Amino acid sequence: MKVTFLGTGTSQGVPVIGCSCEVCRSVDYRDKRLRVSVHLQVDDKSIIIDSGPDFRQQVLRERIKKLDALVFTHEHKDHTAGLDDIRAFNFSQHKDMPLFAEERVLEQLKREFAYIFADFKYPGIPQVQLHPITEEPFEVEGVPFIPIRVKHYKLPVLGFRVGDFTYITDANYISAAEKEKIRGSKVIALNALRKEPHISHFSLQEAVDLLEDLQPEKAYLTHISHLLGSHREVELELPDFIRLAYDGLQIEV
Repeated sequence: MKVTFLGTGTSQGVPVIGCSCEVCRSVDYRDKRLRVSVHLQVDDKSIIIDSGPDFRQQVLRERIKKLDALVFTHEHKDHTAGLDDIRAFNFSQHKDMPLFAEERVLEQLKREFAYIFADFKYPGIPQVQLHPITEEPFEVEGVPFIPIRVKHYKLPVLGFRVGDFTYITDANYISAAEKEKIRGSKVIALNALRKEPHISHFSLQEAVDLLEDLQPEKAYLTHISHLLGSHREVELELPDFIRLAYDGLQIEV
């Protein structure tokens, strides 16, 4: 499986509009972070988790010519706002796009993209197939997914384990039972917003502590704010098996 980090930034991205901090002024390409998303290439299957506002830009940058399905972690705009741009895949692939999400999230998509689900469908709008998921394992085009239930403050969110790769974003609490679903993953991607505590995201130290408990072979931090610090400086502080993800990073799992 090839994993590509399409975006590794928090909801505002990095740089932040109107900010002149050192990170936002950085010329290091690793400090330029689009909204968080990841692409999984499993054999001949192409799957993206979350379609944020930068979806079009990310897909063009990575030259993704085929997309078999979209999977959603939760309903926040920085994870769903790019849904309209699946139209290009509808046109090129001549089929509806399968969307996998919890029922609550699908209902939110129906409200925010009402024109997609209207009785009268304007020509050229996105064509989708809805696939409700729960906390039970499911398959996306034959690829097994194990949902991991996490909490984003009080909002229930799903992370996913696909083979030896676990992807968790927008979390600040994972129960002991859910950690057992993660344990044994060779690679874990986990959110780490900033160094200071936050109401709905793991801080850097909280993420490091969790990863040291889970002990994957390799871990990558994502959903990063400009408040975390520069990529170069923060990496110097991390254990050897933990790195900061960056936009465009590709790994084999």
